[in-house]
Amino acid sequence: MKFSYVKKMVFAAVCVALCVVLPIAFHAIPNAGTVVLPMHIPVLICGMICGWPFGLACGLLGPALSSVLTGMPLAAALPGMMVECAVYGCASGILTQCVRTGNRYADLFLSLVPAMLLGRVLSGIVKALILTPGLSLTAWATTSFVTSLPGIAIQLVLIPVLVLGLERAKLIPKRY
Repeated sequence: MKFSYVKKMVFAAVCVALCVVLPIAFHAIPNAGTVVLPMHIPVLICGMICGWPFGLACGLLGPALSSVLTGMPLAAALPGMMVECAVYGCASGILTQCVRTGNRYADLFLSLVPAMLLGRVLSGIVKALILTPGLSLTAWATTSFVTSLPGIAIQLVLIPVLVLGLERAKLIPKRY
């Protein structure tokens, strides 16, 4: 099975739509959106399945469209969120293409973790230098890692399971 350019575009469009819908569902529960990080999941999956250009586009369009349609993320948080998600989509796409251990689950995990770290770090740099000058390292680490530990754990478990499930269902091409 080949994943054509059109199929990649459709899959990426579905991921952008999920960037709008999933936060609505999770923000219905107080503080769940900032802890579970529902927008990151479709962006990371898009990069892994469709490649870095589509992941990058999903990471930029998802938060922007969500902000315009739902007001989430707030305008003040939007640039940092767009940087973070764009890096997630781009890095997960590049790493998925480069990492080949022979074990699909290991490939996914080894692509996911660095992409997540890189996205958080670059988002923190943008926030510290441009959006909130003087942001302390402690404040950044707390908001980027400690508060969102449940969301990070969910991503590390759920994303490989979803990608492997899509492969088994023959909705996306198998890697090996």
